[in-house]
Amino acid sequence: MIKNLFCCLMLSFISLKTAAQTNELRQELKQIIANKNATVGVSIKNIEDKDTLSINGNLKMPLMSVFKFHIALAVLNKVDEGKLSLTQDIFIKKKDLHENTWSPMMEDYPNGNVNLTLDKLLRYSVSHSDNNGCDILINLVGGTKEVQKFINKQGIQDFVIKVNEEQMKTWEKLYINTTTPLATTELLEKFYKGEILKETTTKYLYQIMIETSRGLTWMKAGLPEGTELAHRTGISGTNDHNLRVAMNDVGIVKLPNGKHLIVSVYLKEITEKREDTEKIIADITKATWNYFAKKN
Repeated sequence: MIKNLFCCLMLSFISLKTAAQTNELRQELKQIIANKNATVGVSIKNIEDKDTLSINGNLKMPLMSVFKFHIALAVLNKVDEGKLSLTQDIFIKKKDLHENTWSPMMEDYPNGNVNLTLDKLLRYSVSHSDNNGCDILINLVGGTKEVQKFINKQGIQDFVIKVNEEQMKTWEKLYINTTTPLATTELLEKFYKGEILKETTTKYLYQIMIETSRGLTWMKAGLPEGTELAHRTGISGTNDHNLRVAMNDVGIVKLPNGKHLIVSVYLKEITEKREDTEKIIADITKATWNYFAKKN
């Protein structure tokens, strides 16, 4: 009986100590976002240890190009079902390549009318955030309604996708596609654990998310050089009043001990300078990394 009482007391002590330490991280994150001209939502989870922390985790936030992760999941599900193949050719028409949008694919193939494999199209869309590639993928799976249905089927309800990249050239439509930091973390965890796609397609998407090109900015700027980060970013432009609808970065970080940390950071209604907004994301990531790396 005494032994059982001792064990209970020790577990209670450990729980209180963990909560106190997590609270320290929470306070540090709150200091980072305090007095910033932006609304910030954060959701953090250590996958293996199940430690969690969120600030404004249930706020609905504009997705921007983060939704390319969700679209890739829907496309790769079709691959798992045998309805699509990564090696199949997709014919890219000239009219599919809209101008005045971010599209490395259009820079490589300005005249269109070319066959690209589904693999290459996914890499353009996910790794290089190609807007034209994204819209082609949406059409390939049957439109935004099919993506919505697929994500909801995974148990993720706080997610809305109704417009594609071309439609988001209209300012008001930038606010339509939304999710929450907590819903993002839940989806990323399900993805990482292989609960959405087969093992091969899970590893494939994870790798092209590692290859996401943003240089040493945003989340990457807050991590030690060489740290493995599988992520997806999203950003809007600004209007005449210097208002930016959103800047987001979400992903999975590999810790030094081999465990994995999900970090979902969303910012909306931003009037900070771009470099200062990027620093908010980097500082949140750095504080989170330092806490969990030291803890483990």
